[in-house]
Amino acid sequence: MAKDKKMVEAITSMEEDFAQWYTDVVIKAELTDYTSVKGCMVIKPAGYAIWELIQRQLDDRFKAAGVENVYLPMFIPESLLQKEKDHVEGFAPEVAWVTQGGLSPLQEKLCVRPTSETLFCDFYKKEIESYRDLPKVYNQWCSVVRWEKETRPFLRSREFLWQEGHTAHATYEEAEARTIQMLNIYADFCEEVLAIPVIRGQKTDKEKFAGAEATYTIEALMHDGKALQSGTSHNFGNGFAKAFGIQYTDKDNQLQYIYQTSWGMTTRLIGAIIMVHGDDSGLVLPPKVAPTQVMIVPIMQQKEGVLEKAEELRSKLAEKVRIKVDTSEKSPGFKFAEQEMRGIPVRIEVGPRDIENNQAIVVRRDTGEKTTVSLDELETVIPALLETIQSDMFEKAKKHRDENTHVAENWDEFKNIIETKQGFIKAMWCGEEACETQIKDETGATTRCMPFVQEQLGRVCVHCGKPAKAMLYFGRAY
Repeated sequence: MAKDKKMVEAITSMEEDFAQWYTDVVIKAELTDYTSVKGCMVIKPAGYAIWELIQRQLDDRFKAAGVENVYLPMFIPESLLQKEKDHVEGFAPEVAWVTQGGLSPLQEKLCVRPTSETLFCDFYKKEIESYRDLPKVYNQWCSVVRWEKETRPFLRSREFLWQEGHTAHATYEEAEARTIQMLNIYADFCEEVLAIPVIRGQKTDKEKFAGAEATYTIEALMHDGKALQSGTSHNFGNGFAKAFGIQYTDKDNQLQYIYQTSWGMTTRLIGAIIMVHGDDSGLVLPPKVAPTQVMIVPIMQQKEGVLEKAEELRSKLAEKVRIKVDTSEKSPGFKFAEQEMRGIPVRIEVGPRDIENNQAIVVRRDTGEKTTVSLDELETVIPALLETIQSDMFEKAKKHRDENTHVAENWDEFKNIIETKQGFIKAMWCGEEACETQIKDETGATTRCMPFVQEQLGRVCVHCGKPAKAMLYFGRAY
């Protein structure tokens, strides 16, 4: 048995060193691997399969909301990037440049896209002439490059996969409605598919996206009490349109500037799944994004009829769940440990004695609970169990978030909470950027968002004592 458990013993306990636990899980579960390109990762089949399920289900929600997919180049001419001042300043430290093509220097250096607002603006300028051409509701699935100083698989890498939506509208109100609509799609997706509860709200001006008039965010709480920005949606107003000269003729034959939005989610979501649901045995995957939802482990598979029965069960369940049979020659104990490491939601154990009794042992990954189920009932029991696991995982994560969300009514309380506890802090704020900066400098806590659902926790700012303008969520973050 010690040999069987070797796989999980290699994982550092999350309570001992959460950062090392995370790295151990990512590597041991074979989600990613390191490469010779510093700060970049190989997403291995087990990791990419999770991303495919995220992509597929998110894309379905986009299409139901009227979004169409497109693809734009990965290179941005320097002159194009420079057209929107705030935008280029915001991304300048992270931009990677191409200065040579083949053996010849380029006449104009090219930026490897960190994001595609400027490319879409250039595209829209040619695409939009009349109010009849609006709205444009586009999205692209692609990779982007941001030259991060410190990297960690999924959470922050120099190249990562994402989707970026870019829309164009006739009015500010239409753009604002789309911005909020997409944020709510993100929030619902996180809660319903990833089983991750989120806070919906608006970023402060200090934290908003470069070039945006307003940035909205969903914030999730990880197991170690740090916040993770899990999706953002931006209303650009007509600032980009004015910089790029994107106008249309309205119904009165008058020239007007378009209004734009953008919104994105990334492979960072896989990191969120790991840090919200994982444990010291490895991954714990929500069934809706588990590439394999059920693993059948034949016990004493060398015995006559065992593998045949396992395959028969797989065949019966395959139309309802994503299921495999582990026919490897590893010991059952190793197979159990491996299944736990990979986060497979349900394990079915079946051996000669089980077959004789027309039953199987069903084991939940999230709780470890074992039940004996008639083979005749598996087709009904397993799909229902997966739904229960999905729901229970969300409720567990929500309970953790709520128990680690604190209220600070004055500065002494705020400092005490940030030093002695983990999680979100709700507190009132004066609305001044200088105060926001001081809070970060003194405690390391950043403003996560001004939640849409506001609470009156007092009348004055938690830090400076001036009249409060909003309640904010604060926290240390990834």
